[in-house]
Amino acid sequence: QVSVLYFARSAELAGLRCETLSVPRQITSLQLWEEIVKVHPRLAVIQDQVVFAVRQEYVLLGDQLLVLQPGDEVAIIPPISGG
Repeated sequence: QVSVLYFARSAELAGLRCETLSVPRQITSLQLWEEIVKVHPRLAVIQDQVVFAVRQEYVLLGDQLLVLQPGDEVAIIPPISGG
C-alpha cells in the first residue's frame, strides 16, 4: 500500500487530497498512473501534463520501474502556473 497525495488540479479531479491504494510492489510509473486512473477516471485528462514524485523524487510517466515499499508516498503533481 502506498499513500497517494493529490495536488492542485489532480485534487480537484480526484475529489480528495490523499488516500491509500494497494498496488504491486514492482510497477512502472505508467502502470502506477493507470492504476490511479482506474480509481479516478477523471484524472485521465491531465495524463500528458502530470509528473509523479515518489519518495519526494520526480518521476516521469513511462517505462521506469518503481520498487515501492509499504507506506511510500506518491505525489501527483499537475502543471502549476504562477509567477
